[in-house]
Amino acid sequence: MSNEPQNDSGKLVRGLGPLDATMIVVGSMIGSGIFITSAESARLTGAPGWLLLTWAIAGVMTITGALCCSELAAMMPRAGGVYVFLREAYGPSLGFLFGWTLFLVIQTGTIAAVAIAFAKFGGVFVRAIATDHYVVSPIQLGGGYAISLSTEQLVAVVLILLLTWTNTRGLETGKIVQNTFTFAKTAALLALIVIGLSLGWKAGSAALSSAWWDSWKNGWSPQTAQPGFTIIGGLALVLLFGKAMVGPLFAQTAWTNVTFIGSEVRDPGRNLARALLGGCALVVVLYVLANLAYVATLPLDGIQHAPQNRVAVAAMSAVFGKPGALAMAAAIMISTFGCNNGLILAGARVYYAMARDHLFFRRIGTTNRRNVPAAALLVQGIWAAFLTLPRTVITNPTSGEVSYGNVYTQLLEYIVSADLVFYVLLVVAVIVLRKKNAAAERPYRTWGYPIVPIISVVLAGFLIVDLAYLAPTTSGIGYLLVLTGIPVFFVWRRGFSADRSA
Repeated sequence: MSNEPQNDSGKLVRGLGPLDATMIVVGSMIGSGIFITSAESARLTGAPGWLLLTWAIAGVMTITGALCCSELAAMMPRAGGVYVFLREAYGPSLGFLFGWTLFLVIQTGTIAAVAIAFAKFGGVFVRAIATDHYVVSPIQLGGGYAISLSTEQLVAVVLILLLTWTNTRGLETGKIVQNTFTFAKTAALLALIVIGLSLGWKAGSAALSSAWWDSWKNGWSPQTAQPGFTIIGGLALVLLFGKAMVGPLFAQTAWTNVTFIGSEVRDPGRNLARALLGGCALVVVLYVLANLAYVATLPLDGIQHAPQNRVAVAAMSAVFGKPGALAMAAAIMISTFGCNNGLILAGARVYYAMARDHLFFRRIGTTNRRNVPAAALLVQGIWAAFLTLPRTVITNPTSGEVSYGNVYTQLLEYIVSADLVFYVLLVVAVIVLRKKNAAAERPYRTWGYPIVPIISVVLAGFLIVDLAYLAPTTSGIGYLLVLTGIPVFFVWRRGFSADRSA
C-alpha cells in the first residue's frame, strides 16, 4: 500500500486541532446505522415512543461514557486511547484483549460493513453493482460458509484500500478528507431532519396514527417480534427493549475513536475532552431528531418494514418520491465514505500502540516519512478488505434454494456483549485509576462523579444480562472470540522476553 521508508522512532506529530478532533468523533459515529437500524428497533418494540426511547437511552450511555472517557483521554493523551486506559487500569493483558478484539472484528468488521453499505447504495445509481453480480462466484468452504467476490464486494474492497492509501499520505490528507465529508454528511442528516419535521405529520404517520406507548394496541406481540419467545406482558417488552438498543448503540459506538489518536491532538488536555463531549452531544441530538422525523413521516409499518431496512430512503421517498430516494442514497454514500475514513484513520493507531508495547508485529510500531503508521494502516486495510469476502450459506429448508449473507455482520452480532463488557471496563477504569494513580494530573475530571459512572455501568450491565438471556449462543461466541486473544497475548509476551534475554 505504501513504499514510504519507515521511521523506526515511530514518532507521531500533534497535527489535529479541536475542530479536527471533533470531526473525527462526529464522522466516525455517523455512518450507515442511523439510516437503517431503526427498522429492527421498531419491530422489536412496536411503538414510536419506545423507538425514540431506545435512541435516547443509547444516547445517555454515549454521553455518560464520554464524560468518563474524557477524564482518561485528557490524563493519558497517547496513541491507542482505550487500549492504553485499560492497560494502565488493569494490566497489559486486558489492554491487549481489547486491541485484539478491535483488530479481529470490531474495528475491521465495522470498516467492512460500512464499505459494503457504501457499495450497496452505490448500486442504486449503477445497477452493475449488486450482491449477486459475481466476479468470482461463491466457493463453498463447508460449515455453512462460502467466499465470493461480487461487484458489490469489489467496490467495498476498492473503497477500503483507497482510504487506507489516502491515510498513508499523511495526517493532513486524512484530516482534510475527514472534515470535508463530515461537514457534508452532517448537513445531509440535518436536511433529513428538517424535511421530515416540516413536511411530515401526515394523518397516516406513526406519530399521528399509532399508539405511542401501547405496543399491543399497534398489533405488536413478543412472539412476532422475537420468534420462539415465551415470556409475555410487560417483562417481555422490557427484555426486547434491551435488544432493540443494539442498533442504536452500534450507530453511536465509534465515539472512542478520537482517543486512539490522542498523541496527534494539540493541547489534548482540553481538546480531547471538548471533542468527545461536543461531538457526542451533537450526534445524540441529531439521532433522536432523525428518528422523530421518521415517526413524523412514515407509518409505523413503513418504519418496521422499510425495503432492505432503508428507513431514511423510505422517508425521503414518501416526501419527494424517487428523486428524494436518490438524494438520500447519495447522502448515505457520502456518510459511509466519511465514516470509513475516520475508522481507518483512528483504528490503526491502536495496533501501532500495541506494537510499541511489543504485543503486535514490530513493523506495525513504525511510521513512514509522513509520520503516520503506514504499516498498521496496511495490515488493518488488508484484513478489513478480506472480511468483505466471506459469506454465510443459507439454505431454504422447503425449496432447497441457496442464498448468501455476509459473515462480518454475524461477527458483529457475536461481539455485542463483549463490546459492552469493554465499555464497562472503560467506565470503571476512571474509578480504578482515581485510587491507583491518585497523584496523576487530570486536566479534566468527570462531571457528576461517581453518579455518572454508576449510571453507565448499570445500563450496560442490564444490556449484557439481557443479551446473554435472549441470545446466549451469539453472546457466548462473542466471548470466545475475545478469549482467543489470551494465548496470542502469551505468545507475543514470551517472544518479547526471549528477544530480550537473547
